[in-house]
Amino acid sequence: MSTTNPLTNRDEPTGPASAATDRALAPPPESPPESPPDRRRRPVRSFVLRQGRLTAAQERAFVDLWPRYGLDWVPGIPLDLAALFGNGRPVVLEIGFGNGDSLAAMAAAEPLRNWLGVEVHGPGVGHLLLETQRRGLANLRVVRHDAVELLEQGLAPGALERVQLFFPDPWPKLRHHKRRILTPAFLDLLARALAPGGVFHAATDWAPYATHMLEVLEAPGSPFSNTAGPGGFAARPETRPFTRFEARGERLGHQVHDLVFRRR
Repeated sequence: MSTTNPLTNRDEPTGPASAATDRALAPPPESPPESPPDRRRRPVRSFVLRQGRLTAAQERAFVDLWPRYGLDWVPGIPLDLAALFGNGRPVVLEIGFGNGDSLAAMAAAEPLRNWLGVEVHGPGVGHLLLETQRRGLANLRVVRHDAVELLEQGLAPGALERVQLFFPDPWPKLRHHKRRILTPAFLDLLARALAPGGVFHAATDWAPYATHMLEVLEAPGSPFSNTAGPGGFAARPETRPFTRFEARGERLGHQVHDLVFRRR
């Protein structure tokens, strides 16, 4: 059965497969619906959806590749990672993978690890789907959702070997600091999802944000220890690809800081 898409004037299939694609294409809500009495408790998000236009190839990727590489996660239902990947290998979660080039490169370089990427922006997700197919990766899956909710509701305790957070929005204005993703509450979610000895690796080219991250990660009672020693930043591990974003930052004089912490 098919219907006519008014945007493309093409006949498109309907049914379970197309419904799943529609869910993948739909942007995740910035906040759940609220009744007027609950407005004071509106959750603060670390992102604002700035939806760029999908290219024709990215649109096709959501139709053809999402069923293979994408994951229609239902909040509140924990993921069975072994079933998702078809094996019990260690899982690395990357939060906010951008266009996904570096994530795909890492998955290709370490095929004995499983890689789960979470991102909210459609064009980046579409780009990664295409890159995953181009590289023939069987160890990479994609979730389009808020990472905080995924950590809260979608992952069993100790499910992850590593979590990566590369170049998150620093929200430099003081009034926006509440949107920064790395907070004590977020740290508790990371500690729950990581197995003992697991690694949290963050990177930023915004020096004040690097200092903020260090303060949060080294606060008294932190469940993490600094692999570079107290107050130290790590050298960029060879496993983290050098990106075009990073190269641009260096041309502008922005020093990149890596923070590598181990779950106690």
